[in-house]
Amino acid sequence: MAQQAYVTETADGGSGPERQRGRFRRLLGGTVSGWRGDRRIWRRGIVLAALAVVVALVMLLHAQIPNAVGNLGSLTETFLPWLGLFVPVLLLLGFLRKSATALIAVVLPAAVWLNLFGGLLSDKNGTGGDLTVVTHNVNAENADPSGTARDVAASGADVVALEELTASAVPVYEKSLASTYRYHAVEGTVGLWSKYPLTGVKAVDIKLGWTRAMRATVTAPDGQVAVYVAHMPSVRVKMEAGFTARQRDTSADALGEAIADEKLPRKILLGDLNGTMNDRALNAVTSQMRSTQGAAGSGFGFSWPASFPMARIDQIMVQGVEPVSSWTLPETGSDHLPVAARVNLATSS
Repeated sequence: MAQQAYVTETADGGSGPERQRGRFRRLLGGTVSGWRGDRRIWRRGIVLAALAVVVALVMLLHAQIPNAVGNLGSLTETFLPWLGLFVPVLLLLGFLRKSATALIAVVLPAAVWLNLFGGLLSDKNGTGGDLTVVTHNVNAENADPSGTARDVAASGADVVALEELTASAVPVYEKSLASTYRYHAVEGTVGLWSKYPLTGVKAVDIKLGWTRAMRATVTAPDGQVAVYVAHMPSVRVKMEAGFTARQRDTSADALGEAIADEKLPRKILLGDLNGTMNDRALNAVTSQMRSTQGAAGSGFGFSWPASFPMARIDQIMVQGVEPVSSWTLPETGSDHLPVAARVNLATSS
């Protein structure tokens, strides 16, 4: 017997979906007809249009914003992706204002934002790789270091870098990670745990007066790689001084020099750089290394603060190594999220 198709009829004789589409067409038609012939649609919303142009120019010319006053340029670059939120807001306001000028102007910041960050919206995570690495600022005030250590070890990483270690917490991390990682080294407030042998371990001077960076050679099955662990000085936003980052900037320059002088061709940097890839102050590092998140991740990979991540200041960067995938790990007892990446040592980038 042939099957019959049943369609629910509504009071006006059309099916439910057809009725909804009809309502939308009438609403849109009413809106358009209300605007048709209204010459004010071009005069209204001039302020909104100007604001859209300003937002577009800030994103397009962010590198030209001076750092002379309160490091305003670096502050803007740290939260640059969030300027994209202006686009839907301006679009809604332009629609409510019935301003064709404002709606057209919103195209500018939308286009600039997509040009800068559109590539991050696609999923570039791949499969394979021969080395998994994790970096985590564990927070000096972490109330559960053993739990944090277990969480990090559960990631399956071959190499783990920890930053902001305290003297009292180091033995806890050493004990909690000993069963998973046979080799480890701690220099000052940073440490490296590895399933593979570590050699050439030494502190790296980043011009602070105390140790917050180190390097080691990891001898993995697919070859040796120089691994750097770094914790850049914190930045502060102060009413009287703006975005203060002089120490961070000096340390970044010193770290960049150390990486440039590295003899091994394959290099991995793990750490809390207290800055994003857009921040010009990190040029000494970012100009010679690739971000695994940008090359092989999905989305922005924000890592701080853990409760509501707004910026990716924890970085995994590589040179002479091919990124395969990149991701963030679940929240631990720290105010940062751990970040992870899988790379291919056998294939040079």
